[in-house]
Amino acid sequence: MAEAEPTGPVIGPGERLAMNRMGSFDWDLDRATFDLDDAGLAVFDMERSEYDLKPQTLSARVSIEEGARLDAAVQHALHTGEEQYGAYFKMTRRDGTEQWSHSQGRILRDGQGRARRIIGIVRDATAELAHSTLVRSLEAQRQKQTTIVQRTTEALSRAVTVDDVTAVLTGAGGLERLGAQGLALGLVEGDAFKVIALSGESLEILDDLRFNKLDKSLPLGEAVLTQQPRFVSSLSDLADKFPLLAPYLPRLRYNAAVYLPLVAQARSVGGLALFYRRRTDFSPEERNLLLGLAGIVAQSLQRAILFDQEREYATGLQAAMLPRRIPEIMGGEIAVRYHSAWGGREVGGDWYDVILLPRGRVGIVVGDVQGHDTHAAAIMGQLRIALRAYAGEGHPPSTVLARASRFLAELDTQRFATCTYAQVDLETGGVRAVRAGHLGPLIRHNDGRTGWPNLRGGLPLGLATVFEQEEYPETRLDLVPGETLVLCTDGLVEEPGLAITDGMDALAHEVRTGPQGAGELADHLSDRLWQRWGSGDDVALLVLRREPDPGTHRAPRIHQYVHQADPEGLSEARYALRQALRDWGMAALADDVELAAGELLVNALLHTDGGAVLTLEVLPEPVRRIRLWVKDRSSVWPRRRTPGEAATTGRGLLLVDAVASHWGVEPRGDGKAVWCEFTAPAAAGH
Repeated sequence: MAEAEPTGPVIGPGERLAMNRMGSFDWDLDRATFDLDDAGLAVFDMERSEYDLKPQTLSARVSIEEGARLDAAVQHALHTGEEQYGAYFKMTRRDGTEQWSHSQGRILRDGQGRARRIIGIVRDATAELAHSTLVRSLEAQRQKQTTIVQRTTEALSRAVTVDDVTAVLTGAGGLERLGAQGLALGLVEGDAFKVIALSGESLEILDDLRFNKLDKSLPLGEAVLTQQPRFVSSLSDLADKFPLLAPYLPRLRYNAAVYLPLVAQARSVGGLALFYRRRTDFSPEERNLLLGLAGIVAQSLQRAILFDQEREYATGLQAAMLPRRIPEIMGGEIAVRYHSAWGGREVGGDWYDVILLPRGRVGIVVGDVQGHDTHAAAIMGQLRIALRAYAGEGHPPSTVLARASRFLAELDTQRFATCTYAQVDLETGGVRAVRAGHLGPLIRHNDGRTGWPNLRGGLPLGLATVFEQEEYPETRLDLVPGETLVLCTDGLVEEPGLAITDGMDALAHEVRTGPQGAGELADHLSDRLWQRWGSGDDVALLVLRREPDPGTHRAPRIHQYVHQADPEGLSEARYALRQALRDWGMAALADDVELAAGELLVNALLHTDGGAVLTLEVLPEPVRRIRLWVKDRSSVWPRRRTPGEAATTGRGLLLVDAVASHWGVEPRGDGKAVWCEFTAPAAAGH
């Protein structure tokens, strides 16, 4: 009898799978493609037009934590040489409902044992697991694993450097996040293995094993070399295989451990050992979780190592562009500091320089090239050398900046630069300063006051040439003995969300209250301000202090600068004079000296363009007496006049002549000094 023909449509293998809510996939490991049939796409609730054969696209349905669990199961099978794997995972469908799914794959390897493809199925397992004990067990385990993975991933996402990764793993809550009681973390450095962190009770005894050749003499080294994890239920079992570790095992207060290779892009970057006190075994799910955690740590560590390497290269490049040493100067002290920004890998164009000039002068400069990249650093190096060359030729500051602007414009870099440059004569205290779109200097006076001199400026270097405005007017300043001049880039005074004047006020306060020495003050400003602002920008800082001149015990001396626009300067000067005379035992002269000083200072401030330098000193020979100097930058000598009865001015020198025993005028280079002397009362009686 003939066999009956089947009736109805023919149902193929693919349709049978689809009817059971099951699909198939073909994962090409070499090409990193993950081909799903239509039934498989239906399991993931995804249309064919939405899918591009990339496994990452499926993350739209699978959370990071679930993806990590599934990836850990696959990686475990790949590394242990198993032929297949299977894992349950939870996904979210298009309408927001959660679905339990199951993936099972068979690993196809070549003749050398290398995995090339994975062929498998994926299915909707919701009905299978609904309301079952397995669901509750899986859910509890999944929740625990999800919490560990989520917290570790979140913490490591903020880690930028290797130190950051170490701090996450060993800092507050680190061991708790990993579910362990002890931890050891090591890095591969060439053919050596370096343990960079030990955290947990009694693990300090392993300090002797921090540096070793990368071999199989220790379990963590073996895991790194073989890229295979080692799960140990009893630490004492390690004694026979690892005799180097045997003497330490009795003192370790742990029962179990896992030694995990940290593998990124098929290369071992380090190893992670976790220690447990009360654990006796590791379930398959726990092993998969630990492998997943190792993958997360490995990726973070590789990213951090790369960041540190790039950062080291960048800071090395920046350091190479800056002066290797600062020359010693006569008559003062100089300190420089440079801080690169904490955030990002890039370098900046901030720089400083100290240039020895003819006739005992010194040039100081602080500047900033636009941009934060290696191009900015390279331009900075060229500009610094050019500016140094122009200054060394003996040109005045205005010419130095004009030529530097033309040099930068001719580089055709589309970059500009700002800077402040000053030539300082430490013997006389004269300062000739110019600035190009940059922050001016801050001066701390001997009485503790600080001030920002009104430094006229020009356009930034490069832009000045483009707009044909290469004028950089000079400002003459006086730096009296003991006073300090501070130059910096804007990174020291700028804070996001605040006006730059707030940062300038903060800098002035720290300079005012900081230590006297140039080096100590530079450290003080770096610690207080650079860290305060969050160091989002590079900072170049230069501090110059003129050597104090207190005279001698028998012939003491004080100096005071009175700024033309400082209303408190006169009163501060009078107070300083009276205090000095009291200290020197000549308080009886205070009224006369203060009167003469007031007249000479007012005359200088009213009739000259700039401030005045006041000096008070004791002349012990041949008769002990007081000499008062008032120096200004005007070459016009004062004249003693006879004012009319109704005149309100013109009596200053008459008063000086009346209270002083002698007075006179002396030329002083680019200005003059008016002096007067007062005989001490004790000496007048002889």
